[in-house]
Amino acid sequence: MEEYTAQRRVCIVGAGLVGALASVYFAQRGWHVDVFDTRPDPRVSQDSAHNQQRSINLAISTRGITALKQVGLGLAEEVLQAAIPMHGRMIHGLTGHQSSQAYGVFGQCINSFERKRLNISLLDAAESFSNVTMHFGYTLRACDLDQGAAKFEVRATGQEYVVTVDLIVGADGAYSTCRRQLMRRTRMDYSQTYISHDYCELTIPARQNEHGEQEYAMDPNHLHIWPRHTFMMIALPNKDRTFTCTLFMPKEQFEAIATPESLLAFYQTHFPDAIALIGRDQLTHGFFANPRGALMSVKCTPYHYQDKMVILGDAAHCMVPFYGQGMNCGFEDIQVLFRILDELQVTTTVPPPGQAKAVDSQWHSQMQRALDCYTRTRHRDAVAICDLAMYNYIEMRSSVVSWQYLFRKKLEDGLHKLFPSLIIPLYTMVSFTQIPYHKAIERHERQTRWLTRGLMGVGVVTTAALAALVRCYRK
Repeated sequence: MEEYTAQRRVCIVGAGLVGALASVYFAQRGWHVDVFDTRPDPRVSQDSAHNQQRSINLAISTRGITALKQVGLGLAEEVLQAAIPMHGRMIHGLTGHQSSQAYGVFGQCINSFERKRLNISLLDAAESFSNVTMHFGYTLRACDLDQGAAKFEVRATGQEYVVTVDLIVGADGAYSTCRRQLMRRTRMDYSQTYISHDYCELTIPARQNEHGEQEYAMDPNHLHIWPRHTFMMIALPNKDRTFTCTLFMPKEQFEAIATPESLLAFYQTHFPDAIALIGRDQLTHGFFANPRGALMSVKCTPYHYQDKMVILGDAAHCMVPFYGQGMNCGFEDIQVLFRILDELQVTTTVPPPGQAKAVDSQWHSQMQRALDCYTRTRHRDAVAICDLAMYNYIEMRSSVVSWQYLFRKKLEDGLHKLFPSLIIPLYTMVSFTQIPYHKAIERHERQTRWLTRGLMGVGVVTTAALAALVRCYRK
């Protein structure tokens, strides 16, 4: 007798980084996967509006790399081979002086990577599975969650396309349509916060050395920061020996710069060394021609509806980019979801027609338990990293040049080197371990209390010793 092999179907809305990686995870477990995206296929698109979209460079670290390693297929190795390791921050002062601040005491690094290149690698990996079908140019219009149906509009023809599946996965970004559909059926707590700062991307071109070869204008193994207290500029290296610069600044300051002269005067005052690096003409053209982007944070809960829909990545928790954890967190979402699905042994095979009712009911119950568990488990970590990302902006634009921050960093780094499992700096926990984000914050707060009490104790002992010496001297 021929074995019955019908598989569960999943519809993934969004073919970006998180959606593409999620499709690989689902495909490996035997789901029939349909991936939909409103944009053209980035591997073949010549759409000028699509190709001119700009985005802040990616920094992939331990959480993201681990999620890639888990699927195999050589994805993690491919990413690391094409990435540029950044071992620390390079701080640019007003006079042009540069100082390095290592990310970790054991040589850890984050990795600068091109977003589009990673997206293409993930899409190729997904399409290597025969149970994955890609649909580009399809815009989600509505979901009937009780029936598991998603209704799309085909952009090229305006026709309606409906797919009925066992699970809908929303990986459609910060302005998620899936999240809006979820809001209609759940009592969702939701907050969206825009910060007062916008961003604009610029480019530091490669320079030519004395042999006529292209080389980096700065050290490529650092994330370069120009901290100016209420605003900042950063630069991340690219494989073509350029740097992508991003200026973060209050919206009002952007609007106050209306002419090339005022722009050059602003840079001469705040980023004088960057003018030569970028070039006057390129600086002027980039600042006025490139789009300005807004920065926002989104928190919501729950992330699912019964056993029918779940949202991942920016659709569930959009964060400002200052901890470099947006993609890493989204990839970890997938890991956490599939760990739960595997632990609860949620199968992918549809039961034969004669057994459908009882077995199907059990499957839906298991899936709902899994998604309930996912929301409970993941929400506190998503909130934690959204808050940390906001906090890290203050650190990057201001704290990195304060003596208090530098003293604490040296102290924590020294203790971490002596007692690597006892004292772990917050940045290390977030970027170089898989300690859940909320537990990293709790541990950091405990360490802060210990260090504060320890320093107070040292201060009391030192003061008492000095007082005793003074009394002895006076005698």
